[in-house]
Amino acid sequence: MPVHDPYALDHSKIQSPPTTFTGMLQYIGPGFILSASIVGSGELIATTLVGAKAGFVLMWFIIFSCLVKVAVQLEFGKHAISSGESTMQSLNTLPGPKIGKANWSIWTWLALMMAKMLQLGGIIGGVVLALAIFFPALQSGLPRVLAAFVVSGSVSLLIYRGYYQLIEKSSLIMIGGFTLFTLASLIAVQFTDFAITSSEINAGLTPSIPAGVILVAAIGAFGITGVGGDEIMAYNYWLIEKGYAAYTGPNDNSPEWAERARGWIRVMYWDALLAMLAYTAMTTMFYLLGAAILNRQGLEPASDQLISVLGNMYTDSLGPWARSVFVVGAIVVLYSTLFAALAAWTRLYADAFGRIGLFDFQNPTSRSKAIAILAWLLPAVWAVVFLLGKDPAWMVIVGGLATVVILLIVDFAAIYFRYWRLDQRLAPSRIYDLALWISSIAILLVALLLVKEKIYKPLFASPETEATEAEASEAETPEAEAAGADAEATEAESAEAE
Repeated sequence: MPVHDPYALDHSKIQSPPTTFTGMLQYIGPGFILSASIVGSGELIATTLVGAKAGFVLMWFIIFSCLVKVAVQLEFGKHAISSGESTMQSLNTLPGPKIGKANWSIWTWLALMMAKMLQLGGIIGGVVLALAIFFPALQSGLPRVLAAFVVSGSVSLLIYRGYYQLIEKSSLIMIGGFTLFTLASLIAVQFTDFAITSSEINAGLTPSIPAGVILVAAIGAFGITGVGGDEIMAYNYWLIEKGYAAYTGPNDNSPEWAERARGWIRVMYWDALLAMLAYTAMTTMFYLLGAAILNRQGLEPASDQLISVLGNMYTDSLGPWARSVFVVGAIVVLYSTLFAALAAWTRLYADAFGRIGLFDFQNPTSRSKAIAILAWLLPAVWAVVFLLGKDPAWMVIVGGLATVVILLIVDFAAIYFRYWRLDQRLAPSRIYDLALWISSIAILLVALLLVKEKIYKPLFASPETEATEAEASEAETPEAEAAGADAEATEAESAEAE
C-alpha cells in the first residue's frame, strides 16, 4: 500500500518483503525510472557520438561503464533502505568540513551541477532539433526560442501537476518500443554494406585506450552511460518513495528488523539488476549502430545536425521510411529523459537546499512546495542554456565530464556507508565487497584520466607531444584509414610491377 509520507519512518508502515521472484517483480520500478533518464542523453547521444568517433575500438569501455558502477548504486540503495535517509541527508554525515549547516560534499555537488545544466540543456536542444525536422521554422530565430520554452514548460506542467507516475509509465512503454525498433535496425544492418563482422566485434571487446579527442569523449560517456553520479544519488529517492525504507521500518535493533531489511535489500538487488540488463543492451545497440554506420561514413552527430545524423543509423539500415519513425522515437526517448531528470533534480535540489537551511525538507508540505517551484525553474534554465550553447552533443559530453567528478563523491560516500555506517547484520559477502572496490577503483582511474586530459596536458604538455597526439588522433579517423589503405594498395601495385 502507498504510504502518506515515505520519508517518515514508523512502525505502522512496516510490511514483510516478498519471498518469491514473482512477488518481488510487483515491487520493481525504481531502477527503470533511472533507465528512462539514462537512455536519452547517455545512450542516444553520448554513446553514438563515441561510436561515431572511435569505431568499434571502445565498445568494451562502454559496456564496462554500464556494469562497473552498479555496485556503488547498490550500496547507496542499501543505505537508503536501512537508514531511511535521503541522499543529501546521508551526504551530510560524511567526514570533513561543513560550510554553515551543509557538508562539503553538498556544496561541491551544487557547484558541479552548474556544468550538468549543459547536459539537460543539450537534451532540450535534442527535442527541439527533432521537432525542427517536421517543422523547419523551428531551426532558428524566434520560433526556435519559443519551441525551447514550450518543451521545458510542458515538462514543468506535468511534473508540477503531479502526473509524473502516469507519464513515466507511458514513457517506459514507448522506450520499450524504441528499443525494439533499434534492435530491428541492428539486425537489418547485417543485410547491408555496413554489416558488422565478427572480427570487429572481437576488436571492440578487446580492451585498448586511444588518445586525443576520442578519449575525452569516452570519459564523458563513462559519466553518462549506465548509472551516472546523479542517477545513483536519485536512486535513493525512488527507493524511499516506492516504500522500501518505510516497509522496513525504523531500526529498533530487533532480529525482525534485520530480516525485513535483508528482504527489501534483496528486492532492490533484483530491481537494479533487471534495469542494468535493459540499459546495457540498449547502450550496446546504439554503440554498434554508431560504429557501423556513422564511423564508416565519417559522420559525427554534432551541432544542429544532431538528430539528422543520428537518423542515418536507421535510414541506412531500414530505409528512408525509418527516418520519421526514428525522429518520433528520439523525441519520446529524450522527452522521457527530461521527465525522469526533472523529477530527480527537483528532489535533489530541494534536499540540498534543505540541508543548507533554506527550509525543512523533512516537512511534507515544505518539501512539496520546494519541488513545485524547482519544477518550473530548472527547465527554464535548461532552455536558456541550450539557446546559448547551441551544440547539444557537446553540451551532453561536458555534462558527462562533470558527472565523472560527481561519481568521485558518490564513490567516497559508498565506501563510507559500507564500512562506517552499515548495520553489521546486513554485511554483504566478500564477492560483493570485491565488486564494490573494483567499481570504486575504476571510477577513480577514469577521473584521473580526466584530470590528465583536461588539466595536466593543457598546462604541462609540450607542443611536440600535443602535435604527435594530434597526428595520432587524425590517423584514427575514417578518412585517414581510407588514405592509409589507398597508400598500401599503391605500394602493393608498385611491388608487383617490380
